[in-house]
This record gives sequence, structure tokens and C-alpha cells, in this order.
Amino acid sequence: MSNVALPVQIQTKVFHQNEKQIYYPQVYGLNSPAEQHMNRLIVQLVNNLIQAQYDQQQVNEFTEMISTYEVKTNERNILSLTISNYAYAPYHAHGLTIMKSLTFDIRTGKNYSLNELFLPNSRYVDVLSQKVLDQIEERQIDILNDDGFTQISPQQDYYVADQVLVLYFQPYEITPGYVGFPLFPIPIYEIENIINESGPLGSLLGQ
Repeated sequence: MSNVALPVQIQTKVFHQNEKQIYYPQVYGLNSPAEQHMNRLIVQLVNNLIQAQYDQQQVNEFTEMISTYEVKTNERNILSLTISNYAYAPYHAHGLTIMKSLTFDIRTGKNYSLNELFLPNSRYVDVLSQKVLDQIEERQIDILNDDGFTQISPQQDYYVADQVLVLYFQPYEITPGYVGFPLFPIPIYEIENIINESGPLGSLLGQ
């Protein structure tokens, strides 16, 4: 039983201050440096999103700000979650939501960027970009750029859910505002040949 990988325990922390209602996750029960490291990165991301709202909306105060999170994967020693921040500024037509994500190996506390999910020299940007482009065409998603979609960033935002790699963009980044967050789910088995077996996707494939 010592090799069984149980889901990590998550508790919700709450911070209220004036217009701010901040709900964020914290890992507990591991009693390890990895737990402490993951929790520090989570708090850092929550604070970064708060600051990003001030920077992007160019205001000094908000009428409302709510931060929430969702756990996308919590199995096989992999924890992938998203953290969202919605903020509405006085006299603005509508609020703005920003979302970012973290994908951890709970044994080490390491947070994986997109490139670390794949083998070196795997041309993962080209492979994933083509899959995004195919979905844009199949789903007839409106794109802001007159020249159409070109490619993802090497460090594109992503999370992992149900053995699916989900690439996403911020509102207005490549699509009109009514689209919200454009999400592009890619089943892991479709990109198995370029996956780094020692990374999160390899763990979820059972390799």
C-alpha cells in the first residue's frame, strides 16, 4: 500500500477585505517541504492576479473583486488547478476575469510549465498549434487577428483534466470578448509520442 498515490487534501482559505473576497486552496496533510512550496506558489499566484487586475484595468480601486479556484486533476501524485480573479472597476462597462493555472508533482512540489511536459526537440509548439488551429476551424471560433491564428506560446497557459491537456487563452487575447476563455482540450493519447514520460502527462498515462 505504500506505493498507492492518494489524492492530496485541499482546504479552502478565505480572505475578506472591503470589496475583496478571496477564496484560494491550500494543500495540507503532507507535512513536507513540497507542501510548503506548493502553498507558497499558490499564494503568490493569487497575489499576482490581484495586481494584474490593477495593472490591466489601470485603476486604484474596485467595486467588487472575487477570487476562486477549481481543482482539475488530483490523482497519481499530480495536482492541477486553476485560479480565477474577477474584478469590476467603478464606471467600467463590465468586469474583467483573469485565469491562471498550476500543475504540480505533489512529491516534489514542482510546478510544470508547458515545455516541461514534452520531450526535448519534440516540436511541441507546432504539434499543439496545429491541434488548436484544427479546433478553431471545426468549431468555427471567431478570431480577432485578421490573419487568423498562428501558433501558441511556448509557455502557453494550460491545465490537465481527466487525461486531457487543456490549452487556454485569456479573454480578448485571440477571440472577441463574448467567447470568454477559449479552451482547447487535447486528449493525452493523441500526443503520447512527444510526452515527457517523467512529467505529469506521463504519470497520468500510467507510464
